[in-house]
Amino acid sequence: MKVSENLSIIKQRIEESAHRSGRQAEDVKIIAVTKYVTTARAQEAVEAGILHLGENRAEGLNEKYETIGEKATWHFIGSMQTRKVKSIIHQAGYIHSLDRESLAKEISSRAQRAVQCFVQVNVSGEESKHGMVPEEVIPFIESLHKYENIRVCGLMTMAPLTEDQDILRACFRKLALLRNEVRALNLSYAPCNELSMGMSNDFEIAVEEGATMIRIGTALVGE
Repeated sequence: MKVSENLSIIKQRIEESAHRSGRQAEDVKIIAVTKYVTTARAQEAVEAGILHLGENRAEGLNEKYETIGEKATWHFIGSMQTRKVKSIIHQAGYIHSLDRESLAKEISSRAQRAVQCFVQVNVSGEESKHGMVPEEVIPFIESLHKYENIRVCGLMTMAPLTEDQDILRACFRKLALLRNEVRALNLSYAPCNELSMGMSNDFEIAVEEGATMIRIGTALVGE
């Protein structure tokens, strides 16, 4: 299917999910995860009206950026190696995988502007998942005040790969509650208004639980 056709279906599902939870569909941004598709397919997504593209490898981001450039806002959504920061720092508008101080230090020193960062949280506790345990998040964010180019815009998580909606909902709800705790600290460098959660298989539940950015790959641009 064309990306535009997939997008229409996804927007309808977002609208229904938002309506069920008393939210506005406009409050949810769609990030097209283009890591498994060609630059041409990513370009098709932009032409369909997608404003945000997500990549999990520096090489993939740079390859597509060469063609698409600033027609889209770029999100680095993969686990970030410190040595790779320099190769994406000027292209990526958002980094979704801040999970340690050494990475914050490298981002801040390489950046020429404040970088919008999501702190990645391993809410599910799965060993296969990256991210901080929830109890570490607030002390970590409080320690970031010394890095002038770090702006904590929100929290990010990956839910377990399961069809059990209760497990998914609990995961997303826990992240939302943690986000609210951070936001209540009123830190100028960490407004923490965003929630990056939900993918092709679970985004409707994520929207119901407060997601402001959903990362959609397969259902939107295919494999």
